[in-house]
This record gives sequence, structure tokens and C-alpha cells, in this order.
Amino acid sequence: MPRGPEVPVQVWVGGQLFQADQALLVEHCGFFRGLFRSGMREARAAEVRLGALSAGGFRTTLEVLRGQRPALLQAVECAAFLQAPELARFLEHSLTSENCALLCDAAAAFGLRDVFHSAALFIRDGERELAADLVLPEARAYVATLRPSSYVALSTHTPAPGFLEDESRTMCYLDEEEDVWRTLAALPLEASTMLAGVATLGNKLYIVGGVRGPSKEVVELGFCYDPDGGTWREFPSPHQPRYDTALVGFDGRLYAIGGEFQRMTISSVECYDPATGCWSFMADLPQPATGVPCAQARGRLFVCLWRPADITAVVEYAARTDAWLPVAELRHPQSYGHFMVAHRDSLYVVRNGPSDDFLHCAIDCLNLTTGQWTELPGQFVNSKGALFTAVVRGDTVYTVNRVVTLLYAIEGGTWRLLSEKIGFPRPGSLQTFLLRLPPGAPGPVATALPEL
Repeated sequence: MPRGPEVPVQVWVGGQLFQADQALLVEHCGFFRGLFRSGMREARAAEVRLGALSAGGFRTTLEVLRGQRPALLQAVECAAFLQAPELARFLEHSLTSENCALLCDAAAAFGLRDVFHSAALFIRDGERELAADLVLPEARAYVATLRPSSYVALSTHTPAPGFLEDESRTMCYLDEEEDVWRTLAALPLEASTMLAGVATLGNKLYIVGGVRGPSKEVVELGFCYDPDGGTWREFPSPHQPRYDTALVGFDGRLYAIGGEFQRMTISSVECYDPATGCWSFMADLPQPATGVPCAQARGRLFVCLWRPADITAVVEYAARTDAWLPVAELRHPQSYGHFMVAHRDSLYVVRNGPSDDFLHCAIDCLNLTTGQWTELPGQFVNSKGALFTAVVRGDTVYTVNRVVTLLYAIEGGTWRLLSEKIGFPRPGSLQTFLLRLPPGAPGPVATALPEL
């Protein structure tokens, strides 16, 4: 909801005077919200004086609330004192391998629980050297209690009668130490992953909009998998039946974006709130689209759209205003993209290579800070979907096909081959994602199955 007219307020901090928008402070800072709604004499004064913060710290807060990017340590101090969730979210989305240990220690010291937890998870998913950089013993101990993310793959399956249930209808995860794929869980009999939207949110897996049969009948229910309990539950499907939809978990909610129904491409977007169990319609896409690639960078949600004359268009969903905003366009031959992933300030759009060679992929990188496009050097082997589905964990990209699982290190805007693991043993298109799996005995090794 848009704020009302700007009401300036003067704030003295550390001997320096700042002028800010009162509505902005009330919206994002619990401290100012309580002050201005309290009726206290200080709330009616022309000036507010803060004695517990540094001037640099308050300047940091204003920069974040105005959409700028400040020094992180001062932001930790202000997020704690001013009770500013927007500032805390900024810190969570600013984590990198270079600053994660510093932010983890600082968040622990200032009692910023969410930032501390996010930084600890980032460290747990990274190289071992990251944990060694921690100073506080309590931070090191907390990181050691966490589970790392596992790389999970799900191939295409349609609903099956009970008597036809087979071991292929399973999710599998990569055991990196043993270099094998292991079975995680069987799919519910009624679930379909054919043309389904698949996403994770809050360490749970969601499946929406799969189809059955040659007429593409949409499966009526959605399915949610909780790895902590190893259980599935059903949840409602979107109001608009859809398949080949993009499903993404963003800011605590699921978004079903575009898709197709009865051979008609649709532009509608729906949002599912797990807390209420309800779907609601949001702003339509700028154009009807199916299977659109989505990625999240710095806490922002981006979508790729394909337009005539070989144009790739990147748009951003602004949740606060419920609007789709243009970001950038790229005119490029064979601009049809397969997938999109994000790392820090960059979006990587994976597309088919030259001369419609679908067994090779090229990657274009959009720097969100500069707005500039660059093409990554070299060709990346696709081989039936190696880069149709890619996942970023820390500074590493995971890609997979039936022959090999490839891990790339993202360095200076390029992808350097880091290591090779065993390929996925099952046929069919894949959707991949990250889940934190509970401790316990490893699942059985996923064996190769004959293709029909």
C-alpha cells in the first residue's frame, strides 16, 4: 500500500542532524512506530534525538530504506536497535563468502536472530574455511549443529495406479562424499511432475499443476513434502487450473506464474500463503507465458520472457506494489532460454547455443548493478537437460544429466569447472533444488532403470 504525503522529521544522532520521511520510519522501524503512535511529548516535538546510535549507523538505516547499499556492520547495529525488519532482510540478502563470518558474529553479538541464522546457514553450505573465520565460540557451535543443503533431483512422472507403482517414482539426492544418487522419498500415487511447477519454500518441496493423460488433464491437488518428517500432505491448487507453470518460493509465499490451460497460454499469477492455506490473484504478467525461468537475487524476484525478433526480456516482480517492472532486454540470435539462476548481483540466462544446437548451451550474464550484459566464454554441454535445471549453492552451480553431474565455481562472473560427479541414473526431464535433509541412515542407492 503506498504511503501518504511525505512528512519530514528531523533526527539528531551523534551531533549530526538528519532529515527523513516520518512515514518511511514508521513503516519500517518498530522504534519509530512506537514513538510516533505513543502520544508522548517527544513524538510531537519538531526534532527527535537518539543517544544510543552512532551517526554513521543511522545514516546506514536511511540508505537501506531509500534503496541504497550501505556498510554492513553499521546496518547490524541499527537493525537491532531500531527493530527494522527491512534492514534485517537487506542483511540476509547481502551475504557473501567474504562477509558471512563477519555478519554471523555481529548478528550474534547484537541479538539479530534471523540474520544470525541465515549467515550460519550460508556458512554451513560453503567451504570449511568459512566456519574457521568465525570469532565467537557460540557462532561456531551453532553452525556445527546445522545440516548442509543437499542437491535433490526429481524426474518426470504422471499419476500411477497402486498396482503400477514402481521405484522410478522417487526423488533422489546426491551423496557427494560417496558419489552416488540415493533415494529420498517416493511420490504420492496421485501426484504428477509432468509439466508441473516445482519449488521449495521453508525447506519444504511443493508440486503444483502436473497433468495426466494425452488430454493434459490438470491434477486437482498440490503436494507438499516435508523432509524433516519424511511426509507428504495435500494442499489446494490455484484457482486457475494451469500446467507448465513457473512455481517459485519468494518472501514466505508461493507464486504460480503463467502457464497453460486447454491449449491457451495464460498470463495470470497467483500467490499461496502457507499460513492461511489460500491462493489469491496478483498482477498479471506483462504477456502470456509458459515455463518462464525465475530467479532471486538480493531478495528480488526476476522472470525471463521471450519476445519476437530474438529478444530476451527480464522483468521484476515488486511485491510491495504488486507490479511487474521492466529491468533489461537482450537481442540475441537463438534467444530462447532454458533456465535462469542468480548469484549475488548477477542473473545468468542459459539458452540454446548457435545454429539451434540444443546439445550445447550458451550463458548470458546480466549485472543488475550496471545493467550490462556479457556472454560467458566457452560452450556448456546440455545433453538432454544438463543446464535446463541448475541450482546455486553459495558460490557453486550444480548441473546434471544422465552422464555426469557438473559443479562450477562462480568466479569473477565466469563459471569454472570445479568437479564432476556421477550422472543421474533415471531417464526423463529433471527438476532440481536444494533441501536440508535430517540426520540418519542414508537412503538406498538409486539404481539405473531401463528406458521404455
